[in-house]
Amino acid sequence: MEIAYYPGCSLHSSSALYDLQTRLVLKKLGINLNEISDWNCCGATSAGKIDDFLAVIMPARNLGIADASGFPEMVIPCSACYSKTLMAQKHLENDLDLKNKINAEFSKKVTGSIKISSILEVLLANLNELTGQANKKLIGLKPVCYYGCMLTRFPYDLPVPDNVENPKGMETILKTLDANPIDWSYKTDCCGASASVNDEEMAFSLMSKIMQDALARGANCFVVTCPMCQLNMDAYQDKFCEKHGIDKRLPVFFITECVGLALGMGIKELQIDRHFIDGEGLLKELDIV
Repeated sequence: MEIAYYPGCSLHSSSALYDLQTRLVLKKLGINLNEISDWNCCGATSAGKIDDFLAVIMPARNLGIADASGFPEMVIPCSACYSKTLMAQKHLENDLDLKNKINAEFSKKVTGSIKISSILEVLLANLNELTGQANKKLIGLKPVCYYGCMLTRFPYDLPVPDNVENPKGMETILKTLDANPIDWSYKTDCCGASASVNDEEMAFSLMSKIMQDALARGANCFVVTCPMCQLNMDAYQDKFCEKHGIDKRLPVFFITECVGLALGMGIKELQIDRHFIDGEGLLKELDIV
């Protein structure tokens, strides 16, 4: 199976391990990723704060490249990139004047022909293949699935393939792999995103509440899809826990790490040892690695 792939900026920098894991896991499931050529930043959360037109035209250029690639589907693992690209596609579908204005400047036109999928959509669509190939059970893993605020919430009426307030995609995948995901109240709450740079106090307050609820539920790790959520909850965990009097620490795994482990991949291969909060200890204790 061949599909287009947009990694976005984070997966080529701070979350490069997520890019590597995505490629490894999907290839194992028989999916070849074709990274679209000459892609640009989607604008993430920044462009929309500056200029509405910029927030549309940045992901629109990538859409034109993807449409011209000839693939029926494009997977975008980053929740922010997925959200911005999907919104731009819908915006241009509803505003033909803007679409024509933008296309007049593009060598590769936006046609709206390609399906934009999240990493969860692709994994769920290949769940039978995953179940058939999984050779390692994730017994003892008790994660809270943290979706963040961008994966299912949009300002447009979009066909989101999950419950907006109580998504279950990650839980479905993890249960299939014999993990025991725990229901909780903060799965779609905001971690502060880039506010961790310019408003540390507010961001740390949000992260601490997420952490406290996860611990209160008896979780032994987080599982995420968003690189910003992963970075915040992992890289800043010692700081926000110390500030808010939280003694325990929890590793923050990407969903691709859990899937990779179930498929028999190791710590080094998946680069799980690159996290700030140690996850190796938990995985060894549970005899997963």
